[in-house]
Amino acid sequence: MEVACGSTVIIDGEEFVSIYDSSEWAERGFCSKCGTHLFYRLKQGQQHMVPVGLFDDDEQLVFESQVFIDSKPSYYEFSNSTKNMTGAELFAKYAPPD
Repeated sequence: MEVACGSTVIIDGEEFVSIYDSSEWAERGFCSKCGTHLFYRLKQGQQHMVPVGLFDDDEQLVFESQVFIDSKPSYYEFSNSTKNMTGAELFAKYAPPD
């Protein structure tokens, strides 16, 4: 689970952040000391998705959307209603055209 954090993200210990170019349209950041996944970032617009487990206070977070809904196991279901996107819909929205 990730939190959409926008394009301005401040990370304590930024000198330890390494970036992995994971696709044509996105990259991942991780700690070069311990290997912790820190974010997934869209190259266009620099939108950061940060794992929810990195936040000390999650009381204000709202679970409002799911992606790759077509790939989830049939036994996996959340109780609240969310906006859902299939993998194809996600790629159509964010991946650059061929």
